[in-house]
Amino acid sequence: MKILLTTLNARYAHTSLGLRYLYANLGEHQKNAVICEYTLDQRPIDIVEQLLAQEPDVISLGVYIWNIHQSEAIAKMIKAVRPDIILIIGGPEVSYEHHLNAIVDVVDYVICGWGEASLPKLLSDIENQRRPVNKIIQGIKLPLDDIKFPYDYYTDTDLAQRILYVEASRGCPFTCEFCISSLDESVQAFNIDAFLAEMEKLFQRGARTFKFVDRTFNIKLENSKRILQFFLDKIAKYPEEGIFAHFEVVPDYLPEELRRLIQAFPKGALQLEIGIQTLNRDVQRNISRRTHLGKAKESISWLSTQTGAHLHVDLIAGLPGENLASFAKGFNELWSWQPQEIQLGILKRLKGTPIVRHTDSFEFVYDELAPFAALKNRDLSFVELQHINRLSRFWDLIINSGRFPHTTPLILGETPFENMWELSDWIFKTTKQTHKIALDRLIKLIFDWLTSKNLPKQEIISLLSADFMTMGIQGWPHYLGSPPEGWRAKVNNKGSKGTVRQDRHMVGN
Repeated sequence: MKILLTTLNARYAHTSLGLRYLYANLGEHQKNAVICEYTLDQRPIDIVEQLLAQEPDVISLGVYIWNIHQSEAIAKMIKAVRPDIILIIGGPEVSYEHHLNAIVDVVDYVICGWGEASLPKLLSDIENQRRPVNKIIQGIKLPLDDIKFPYDYYTDTDLAQRILYVEASRGCPFTCEFCISSLDESVQAFNIDAFLAEMEKLFQRGARTFKFVDRTFNIKLENSKRILQFFLDKIAKYPEEGIFAHFEVVPDYLPEELRRLIQAFPKGALQLEIGIQTLNRDVQRNISRRTHLGKAKESISWLSTQTGAHLHVDLIAGLPGENLASFAKGFNELWSWQPQEIQLGILKRLKGTPIVRHTDSFEFVYDELAPFAALKNRDLSFVELQHINRLSRFWDLIINSGRFPHTTPLILGETPFENMWELSDWIFKTTKQTHKIALDRLIKLIFDWLTSKNLPKQEIISLLSADFMTMGIQGWPHYLGSPPEGWRAKVNNKGSKGTVRQDRHMVGN
């Protein structure tokens, strides 16, 4: 029985940890299984052709919020031309609220939740002519010690070219109503000695970039210390290797032992993703969010000023009870804590999450298409949320990108949200675009906006010139006056690709 394990990743640089977990735990079926990864920029019809060319008996498809539309098209096409192939789906996007998923009607089976034990059992039942009557199969949640690690199934090409996802634990102790992790009962940790042995094997094979998908990396202190020390030991032994690790941490729990370890990392070796989501205490209560904001502020400010860690801090617009003024106040407060990035997102109505309980009382309207973002609610209009969407895009291009470190203080001033609102509105009205804006054009747009505000022109030129010098763009902009002495030599040394931060610093985006 030929089995294909497949999914669509958002882009080539991403790898599917889920497929590798399934493959590692297939048991006797592994010898007949193949992992087939695709990306969103590939046409469903081309993917179907490649899958069917392998003459499979079973296709297992991983479905996520980012690939639900393409997955549905693929499933329908497979069943139209090869109805004999048994089609199994799983993943967070199809594990809940099945009546809302058209793909469920097309496929043969849906595995909800964990699949490491459920998929091989289902395959055995199919092979032995004991096919289940029920289409919906609840996944079997195994003790983590019973799950085989997937890391041997990262290929040499994966290690050389792609982001490696790893996890030291599963689950989340918090109950944030917008998050699928709120449905987990508790945090389970993999055996730390066995896990670090797997990381050692990956490192010896050449892995240098590790993205941890743990929802709360620092919640189990002893394990966190062991893992951080593992990477510090590698950095000490191989200082020129460019070792990089990304963790998602709880901001209000940062004991001294963790601080000492984090502080020991050199700049550029550690990225911390921190979920704040809202600074409004009433909104926190509405979404069952438990964050001690005073401790979070102290931790983030300390991390920003006393360590070399790169901080990627999350905020969500559109949460129940938060209006534009409240969100702007929280945004400005968070920026004053000095993170390198604020990742600004719009609330999404993920299937199965308790946020749905607020739909009527807060008058939510959600987009019916993935990613199911809020379109409006009682406190934020459609126009306001669209404007925040654009602000988020230009914040990424200008501030989060790190391309404008000298000009950023002038752009943001004392009211970052309000100034960025004005700038993003001005750029959009000028260009009618939020995407496909070339970097040299973006620089000119920023220059024009700053000069329209009657700010000192020489200061604008000086700051933008300092930023332009780091970008490696050929051709000095005439509106910045004469190029500084030695500029051409510096550009030639850098080459023509103007990006301040290396790709490994972008793994949390």
